[in-house]
Formats: sequence, structure tokens, C-alpha cells
Amino acid sequence: MISSRWLAVIASSSILAIGVSACGGGNDSSSGGGGGTISGSGATFPQPVYSEWANQFQSDDGITVNYQGIGSGGGIAQFTAGTVDFGATDAPMEDSEVAAAQKKGEPVHIPTVFGAVTVSYNLDGVESGLKLDGATIADIFLGKITKWNDPAIAKLNPGVSLPGDDITVVHRSDESGTTALFTTFLSDYSPEWKSQVGADKTVKWPTGTGANGNDGVAGAIQQTSGSIGYVEQAYALQNGFTTADVKNAAGSYVGPSLASTSAAGEGIKVPPDLRFVAINSPNPKAYPIASSTFLLVYQDMCKAGVSQTTAENVKAWLEYALGPGQGIAPKLQYAPEPTAIAQMADQKIDGLQCNGKPLKSSVKVKGYPAS
Repeated sequence: MISSRWLAVIASSSILAIGVSACGGGNDSSSGGGGGTISGSGATFPQPVYSEWANQFQSDDGITVNYQGIGSGGGIAQFTAGTVDFGATDAPMEDSEVAAAQKKGEPVHIPTVFGAVTVSYNLDGVESGLKLDGATIADIFLGKITKWNDPAIAKLNPGVSLPGDDITVVHRSDESGTTALFTTFLSDYSPEWKSQVGADKTVKWPTGTGANGNDGVAGAIQQTSGSIGYVEQAYALQNGFTTADVKNAAGSYVGPSLASTSAAGEGIKVPPDLRFVAINSPNPKAYPIASSTFLLVYQDMCKAGVSQTTAENVKAWLEYALGPGQGIAPKLQYAPEPTAIAQMADQKIDGLQCNGKPLKSSVKVKGYPAS
């Protein structure tokens, strides 16, 4: 069963999703100076922290954020179609997705928080300390390793008594940025995975059972003895999951934590458009399956079909995310954006426009750097 604490987060998210308009940008009933509603959809990876931000943002500034966690692929699709005011994705948009979105305007990526994709498992007798590397994880998800006491796993875990239980693989069934991050990691360590399966938001899984959303995978693992899957860190820690220490690019086995997730973002190269992935960070202290998640907006939201008032509210929401939201993130097991990346995101937010003119915010967000 999923913990009561997590059920409360899901309930909160569901409440926030009620009443999402069928047409983003048509929300002219909102008024400047606080108040009104904005809509967004996409990644389930950051849904717990976005839900908490939305609660606080409404309390502090009077603006309601209706966010639906439908997966990164769905978020990009709805953002591109203009049915929401902002999108959300864990993996940055691909060139083809950017080109499709450019029919309405220039899409802007705003990195918000760093999170880790844990390798979570449910195995009686092995409550902690399991070590796995990329090649072995890939072979498990390829269906080549089917028993927990397989020699490949035993070799990485000398002294650990591994049962001969069957391995049940659980993966995402929806189009997911979390899947893109996880399969990118596997592709880096397994030529067979890279050639046969590849890295994308949805792939043809060689084995396993599919579940919808991070919460769906989390629930399936928790209910299935002998199972293994990939689950966003907040979901795993909220439910007391057992997670593997994963070998990073420097050769160290590192567990998912706020510190190791933060380390993944330190010193990485970030392009001007902020479309970056931090998987397999060279930092020796980094957990290797960690990266930023993103909110998506158009540089000129008004030209893309969003009313000026709604655009001002969206900008205020972005400022909240990069301001007070960064202090809230660690409480929900997300790492704040590194300072250098946050400063680049601030510049992107400051450059947002409405019909070619600088866009103001509907409210003054406390803690956000002055323009």
C-alpha cells in the first residue's frame, strides 16, 4: 500500500488539477495584481514539489495553478498545441519537438529543480546496500538477468546473501521524461541497450510490466516481491523504498540523496538554450541518474495565444519557482538548481515578452532577484 503521506500529496495534486481549461491562454477572467488561474501539464517527476509550490503560491499571491501530471510527452504535446499555459518535461525538448512548437513562437526551457531517478527494488532479506552498475541494470531490463542471485549481481555484492527469487521488472507505460533519463543512462553503459532499445521518452521494453506515472511504478514495486523499477527520488523516499547504490562515471557507488543529486549539477556544461541533461555527471560525488526538470513557456506568450494577464501570472509562477520555491524543494527531496544555472534561468524569465514588449509580473514575488 502507498503511504498515507504520499496519498495526501496525490490528493492535493488531484485537487489542483480540477478545472483545467480546455484552452490555455484563454483565461481572461484573471486580474492583475494577484488572482486568476493558470494551467499546466506534463512531468510526474516534479509533481510533488510543483503541487506544494502551487499551494504556497496561491496562499502568498492569490494565483491558482492547475497542474496535471500526465507525463513529459503529454506535457510537451499540450504545450505545443496551446491547450495549457505552460508545459513541463524532465528531458529537454528534442529538436523536432522544438521545431513543432516554433509554429506558435520560440519555446523557452526553465530548469526548476534537480531530482534523481532511483533504482528501487523490493527484495526480502536485502534491505540496503545493494550495488549495481549500468551494464548490469541494462541486462536486467533487457531480460537477460532474471534471478536475483545471478552471478553478475553477486559479483558486485560480495558477502551479500542474494535469494534465487525471480526478478520482476516494472517500467513506465506512458511517455515519460523519467524514462528518457533512465534509458539515457542505460545507453551509456550498454551497447546492446543502445542499439536494440535506445533512449527516449517511450521505448519498446524487452521485458517487464508497465505502470502509469512515477506513482504507478512506485505502487507496483511496493506491492510486488522481487520487483525492480525506476522511480523518482521523492516518490521512493516518501514511501520508504529500498534503493540501490549505482556506480557513477568516476567508478564510485553512490546512493540517491539530496547531496549526491546536487553534485550532479555542479560543473556541468549548460548550453545557452538551457536544454541540458546531467545524467552520468563526471563529479565523483554525483549520483549518476540525476538531472534537472523543466517548465516550458513561449518567449512571447501573447503572440502564442495567451492573454496578457495570464502571461503575467505565468511569469510570476516562474519567478516563484526560481525564488521561494528553491527553499521549499529540499523538504520534498529535490535539490535546488545550482547557482550558475539558476542565474541563467532568471535571465530567460526576465526576457519573456508580450507582443514584443517586456512582460511584467502580475505580483511581486518575494525572494526573486530584481530585474
